[in-house]
Amino acid sequence: MSAEPIVYVVDDDLEMREALLDLFMVTKKRASGFASGTEFIELADTKAPGCVVVDLRMPGGSGLDLQSQLISMGSRLPVIFLTAYADVPTSVKAMKAGASDFITKPFANQELLKAVEHAIQLDSERRKADEELDKIRLLADTLTPREKEVMHAVVSGLMNKQVAFELGISEMTVKLHRMSVMRKMQCRSLAALVRCVEQLQRVAGEPPRIQAA
Repeated sequence: MSAEPIVYVVDDDLEMREALLDLFMVTKKRASGFASGTEFIELADTKAPGCVVVDLRMPGGSGLDLQSQLISMGSRLPVIFLTAYADVPTSVKAMKAGASDFITKPFANQELLKAVEHAIQLDSERRKADEELDKIRLLADTLTPREKEVMHAVVSGLMNKQVAFELGISEMTVKLHRMSVMRKMQCRSLAALVRCVEQLQRVAGEPPRIQAA
């Protein structure tokens, strides 16, 4: 069972930090507060599911600095920025770096809660996609080099006869390898196998070894 998502609140303003924590607790959300980005990095579990609500301007390190640190650490926690200044260039920079939202103070509680729900959903979807990709990688690692060649050839659109010609093996051998690939990759259809290979290629940049004519 996956852990309950947590909303991390990072704000040097104690009054604001406590108000946000109260808001999340009242709405049945697990939340934890930190007075600075440094404190958050040192004490928080940045691999846990959830999101970060951070004040853009803080002494000793801005919200953007925290976002950069998370990225460099490999954390994909969605970040929601809060700011008292309608700073368009900064907001654009934050969004380009992957910020989930950028909210200007004063804001309605519902606006922030909606942004948090979206961020948590985004984080959940990313984690599910990562889990699926990890599973596909493990399955692909069970394939022999020849099976991988057949798999890439098949998903590129070649018929068994064409694969046999390109690889210099018999059509029967291709069929046997193809059956083994489908079984090991746990795919019930060619379309499912194509989706698996596409996911592997998007991450690794690995092109099909054989292209259909």
